[in-house]
Amino acid sequence: MEAGREMARLACKALDEKKGKDIKVIDIHDVSVIADYFIIASGSNQNQVQAMVDNVEEVLGRAGYHAKQIEGTKNSNWILMDYGDLIVHIFDEENRLFYDLERIWRDGKIIDSDEFTE
Repeated sequence: MEAGREMARLACKALDEKKGKDIKVIDIHDVSVIADYFIIASGSNQNQVQAMVDNVEEVLGRAGYHAKQIEGTKNSNWILMDYGDLIVHIFDEENRLFYDLERIWRDGKIIDSDEFTE
């Protein structure tokens, strides 16, 4: 399995374990060179958002994948985790609606996150 897809699978599982809401995987490898996959997920409050970030970092770290960069702090409403082939966006619900990344990246192919969490 390609590294990006494996990272996406692990990240989806980690987000799901922390009850991430509306987890979307977008395959952008045909429309952008910045990554192969975007994952977008929501948490209902800052504590949940941070728990999701921590779990993604832990699960991917155990598999040998480490973030090149993480944008946002514990008090942020949007945290971006850059793993090279995978970029994970974790929002609170209000900011997810406001920034609407799904619309911006609509040229990418949305993949059912269930494919990645089974």
